[in-house]
Amino acid sequence: MKQYPFLIIALIGNLFLTQASFAQAPDSTWTLEKIWDLAAKQNRQLHLADLSVQESRTSIQEARDKLLPDLAVSGNYALNSKFLIYDNGLFSKPQDVPVSSYGYGFGYNLDFNIYNGGRDKRNIHIKQEEQQRKQVEFELQHDNIKFAIALVYYELYKYLRYHEFLQTEIKTEKQQLSSIQSLHKNGVVLKSDVLRTSVKLSQLELSLSDVEKKVVLAKQRLNILIGRNETEPLEIPIQEIVNLDAGSLAIYASYQAEALSQSPEFKITQSDIKISELQIKQAKSTLQPKISLYSHYNYTYPQVSFYPYSNNPWGYGQTGIKMQFALDNLYKSKHTIAHARNLSEQQKEKANIKKEEISVRVKEAYLQQQQALESVATAADNIIQTTETVRVIRNSYLNQESLLTDLLDAENILLESKFNLTQAQVNLKLSHIKLLLITGAL
Repeated sequence: MKQYPFLIIALIGNLFLTQASFAQAPDSTWTLEKIWDLAAKQNRQLHLADLSVQESRTSIQEARDKLLPDLAVSGNYALNSKFLIYDNGLFSKPQDVPVSSYGYGFGYNLDFNIYNGGRDKRNIHIKQEEQQRKQVEFELQHDNIKFAIALVYYELYKYLRYHEFLQTEIKTEKQQLSSIQSLHKNGVVLKSDVLRTSVKLSQLELSLSDVEKKVVLAKQRLNILIGRNETEPLEIPIQEIVNLDAGSLAIYASYQAEALSQSPEFKITQSDIKISELQIKQAKSTLQPKISLYSHYNYTYPQVSFYPYSNNPWGYGQTGIKMQFALDNLYKSKHTIAHARNLSEQQKEKANIKKEEISVRVKEAYLQQQQALESVATAADNIIQTTETVRVIRNSYLNQESLLTDLLDAENILLESKFNLTQAQVNLKLSHIKLLLITGAL
């Protein structure tokens, strides 16, 4: 390891595939950042979540409409029966008061709430808090979609790298098979060596076919996530490398503090607490009287409401203040308030549970990131060692000093080491994105 420091630096330098390096890719390739931008516009789940946010904004306007006065106009036309007055009792001969055979009326009614315990204004505050909650839910959904895209994106990246490794390995193995066949013709090696090499070549080609199918599937899933036709071509950059900047990774305490201040999931629980506290006040407001300004005026024909009666149109109205107090709420609201308080306590307890859950998830993701860092370094070191091992065994095999099985095993270990390094790099990138997701910084 000490003999090849430049190789370690080169291998570790292939660690992060950041958006900064992707920005230099050709326009025909899809970087992760470019895919995220397109998904924000075309992903169906995000579109559905956005419609929910728009609905919550409309709910605020509906709540504000409750502050406006109730105003109605009315009119009627009817056929009148005889107007009979029983002066001496119901079974006596009635007096037939002459009135018109038809009647009509029209007018208006106005009712304007002055005070009702603040329920209408408080309802607006509840709707505003619900709208903020919906917005946070949208942001959480947006982050979850980005993470889901990242999972598929780096899965595709991994298989494309595997495909590249297998193609190189197949090319090398074909050259090696040709050399072994020449050696066999010259009687230097046995026929079994040719067969073993051919079997390995067939296995590599089968693995390549399997990887190609997985690449097609990953591209299909990625196209669907970003709202494109699933069969559209999709190429991502896989050759860009950047220097590893381990100092850019924050410490655990920083992630922990950021998660409890910016995490959308924690913000949702805090919003639920605020809504539940407003609901308690809303339940208590039923114990307050309702005071309103009212006004009504109507024109009617004929005038049969007051004596003396008249077959002429007449107008009558009132304007004033009225107060209502529901006495039944004195005993009915007791359990409603208790129910609202219980729900508020539940929300507070859920917030504490969510806080602990987020702390555990941050710790888990942080440890995964640390493990991925160690895995990258180990995989890079293994490649250096196995590369040298393959070189030594290949030379000794050509000199008839080692067996072909030893060479084939060493080559398989080297290929596996390359796979492991790619997997470790992907795990490191995804663990970092997962931390950003949990902390609300994605």
